Amino acid sequence: MEKANVAAIARQIKSLDLTVTGYCRSTYLPAATHARFVANIEANKAALRDAATLGARCFVMVVGGLPEGSRDLNGARSQVSEGIGELFATAREYGVPLALEPLHPMYAADRAVLNTLAQALEICEKLDPERSGFLGVAVDVYHCWWDPALQASIAAAGQAHRMLAFHVCDWLRETRDMLLDRGMMGDGVVDLRAMRESVEGNGYDGLVEVEIFSQENWWRRDPDEVLSVCAERLQTIC
Repeated sequence: MEKANVAAIARQIKSLDLTVTGYCRSTYLPAATHARFVANIEANKAALRDAATLGARCFVMVVGGLPEGSRDLNGARSQVSEGIGELFATAREYGVPLALEPLHPMYAADRAVLNTLAQALEICEKLDPERSGFLGVAVDVYHCWWDPALQASIAAAGQAHRMLAFHVCDWLRETRDMLLDRGMMGDGVVDLRAMRESVEGNGYDGLVEVEIFSQENWWRRDPDEVLSVCAERLQTIC
């Protein structure tokens, strides 16, 4: 997308009566040097501008893991909070809410030091106590299903009107790859219907997005079959 004509793509999307739900092109925030941290902020501001051009409903943030060679988890989390604070003003300027997406703890080292909804909501309340609508969370089944505090966090997010996106797939009992082996809804261990009922029962009225990274299974199948199964499972399992 960075090398594409974003305005032209936006026109194509509009002409087909489509919409962009979440634009997930965030650059990782934590950095080993201040100069790199500033560069990461600027890259995110540019992506936010693209999100606005595309008419995205939110800008989904995967915040980044530990900088190369670092063991300072608290320091990385502090950088994340600081970076989101800087991007919050830009999000309001462009009219695109930031959706903080906590990732499963197995990604804490390399992809996201933000690992629970409670963590994400704490940042939201700290930076946006007036609950402006421009800072919230993305609830992803794959990353959140295991959390003992999940129901309480969903309720808190709903009360604060901070749920901006809801992503579904399934967690396979025998997961072979931590990134590229997500399950089709119904093939794993997550009580998807209960989770959807919780999310929607606490005020979420947006789209339910299917997000399946499956290099050795679903990505190898005919796209029409994948879409058909997604549609059927979304209605019968979720």
